[in-house]
Amino acid sequence: MKMRKSKFTSLIMGIIFVLLLGACSDEKVAVNGEVKEGGRTVKIGGLYDITGGTGDVGTPYAEGEQAYFKYLKSKGGVDGLTIELTGKDYAYEIPQAQKIYQELRDKEEVSAVLGWGTGDTEALRQQVASDKLPFFSASYSENLKSLEESPYNFLAAASYSDQGRSVLKWIKDNHKGSDPTVALLYNDTAFGRSPIEDIKAYGEEIGVKIVDEQIVDVQATEAQSQLLNMQKKNPDYAIIQETWGATATILRDANTLGIETQFIGLNWASGEGVIDIVGADVAEGYIGILSHAMPSEDLPGMAEIKEYLDAEGKTFEDINQKFIQGWTTAKILVAGIQEAAKKHPEGDLTGEEIRSGLESLKDLDLGGLGAPVSFSADSHTGTEQTRLGIVKGGKWEPLTDYFSHND
Repeated sequence: MKMRKSKFTSLIMGIIFVLLLGACSDEKVAVNGEVKEGGRTVKIGGLYDITGGTGDVGTPYAEGEQAYFKYLKSKGGVDGLTIELTGKDYAYEIPQAQKIYQELRDKEEVSAVLGWGTGDTEALRQQVASDKLPFFSASYSENLKSLEESPYNFLAAASYSDQGRSVLKWIKDNHKGSDPTVALLYNDTAFGRSPIEDIKAYGEEIGVKIVDEQIVDVQATEAQSQLLNMQKKNPDYAIIQETWGATATILRDANTLGIETQFIGLNWASGEGVIDIVGADVAEGYIGILSHAMPSEDLPGMAEIKEYLDAEGKTFEDINQKFIQGWTTAKILVAGIQEAAKKHPEGDLTGEEIRSGLESLKDLDLGGLGAPVSFSADSHTGTEQTRLGIVKGGKWEPLTDYFSHND
């Protein structure tokens, strides 16, 4: 009797062991509280500026990135993938960005990164290349186009230099009267300086004269002295490379001084925040790069955003263009991850494999949220196309379709 009981107990324990072994060997991930068989998890790192010098635009951009991954989770992931975003505010401080990046790499074991500023992105690019982690930044520095120096960086929109070239082309094509003259207003950071030499070179190439340059701090609350100096050269146009706060300061002080120069902002100097800060009357007629869609535009790509907002009890009035910019950048990265998953249907997805997936994207249709992007093994420049908008009646309206200075 004891022998039979012992054999029975051993049999039961053996069955339990087999079941446990099978459970350990099955690949399972939790999605929305449910366990799905055969799923894979991909971790993405995020570097945000919420409290630093560019937090005015950095905050809604980060919210857009975070919202896209929350939306994916609500849909149960994509193609059997659970894609998670984890990130921190680095307050626009390069040493802090480097520290957080290392945490994301070593502790979180991310397979790709969504970054932010020009200075920190350029400082990290050799490390990113060594670690083989695809890196999408909110910086559109021309320097990031170099595959030799930045083999794992990808640009999701036209570079600042290409934006500036497109502005000059538009000026050249649309200016009435004598040859147009242009001033440049920018802050003394890697972000501010990024396109300046390229803009000046292109201006000389096409016959648009750059007659003045003025440095305006990225957090400036006063710019009258710089504008008075600029006024001496009486430029027809002034290109602004700032974020919302400093741009609003420039427009307000120009209005106070009665300066009639036509101001044109690059992408971070454009968007609803400028109007909110300076007021509709002062912003009226201001022109800027609209690299991505405005929430008010009726476009196919807005359907997913509306679905997300509805689920959150929000409307398009609760977001702005920079939210859409962050959402769209995340969407492009995920498209590359999906391509990588098709090529490598088993095992963890490495940074090298995600890079290969991104390089297979050709004319990726963003439903109008941004210009279509393409990457290849020879180019990580997603697009050279951008468009201009203008403030009319207190709201931004598209002024052009997407175009390139090479068109």
